Amino acid sequence: MQIIIAGGGKVGAHLASQLCSDGETVTIIENQREKVARLRRTCPECTVIEGSATDPLVLERAGIHMADVLAVVTGKDEVNLVIAMLGKMEFAVPRVISRVNDPSNAWMFTPVNGVDVAINQAEITVRFIHEGMNLRDMFTLMKLGRDEHSIVQATVNPGAKVDGAPLADIAFPAQTIVVAVERGGNLTVPNGRTVLRAGDEAILFCSREGRDAIRRLFA
Repeated sequence: MQIIIAGGGKVGAHLASQLCSDGETVTIIENQREKVARLRRTCPECTVIEGSATDPLVLERAGIHMADVLAVVTGKDEVNLVIAMLGKMEFAVPRVISRVNDPSNAWMFTPVNGVDVAINQAEITVRFIHEGMNLRDMFTLMKLGRDEHSIVQATVNPGAKVDGAPLADIAFPAQTIVVAVERGGNLTVPNGRTVLRAGDEAILFCSREGRDAIRRLFA
């Protein structure tokens, strides 16, 4: 894919490094000269453009017309929103992803304003801390769609209802799929004959209603 990253701070630099490692074509836009120099040293596989991504001419110089994805990750929400709106409404970028720094601004980062996916860092952090306190052995890895389906990771506790049982014999809640099982550092794709053991980590796709039932099965 052709990916443009607006913002070359710590988040942008790390994202660019990961994407380049995956073989993607990445262009970073950054307006601070010292950061541009650092990016050119640390991300030699990426194209680095010096300038403001709020300037349509800079976006054009970065190849916005050919971009498949625009990731907006500056530290200022007002700047991120302007860039996202330009990318979607002026240049019709297929996928615009934006960082949200202040949770109180999250309501503005919607498709109506040019944002396909909003990454609210504070909300994600709070959710993981909250689940770490309350669910202990089950964590939400990702939420999918508006109907609150999730991918969760659950640990099989000794003596749990699923301990020693093949997947085909476990009464999982509706709309639940066991995607993978990790045991001793090895990840396998399970089938109905796969037997869960204490200490196993299971990755499951489930509905919001099914999460509590899964927690009880693994507790």
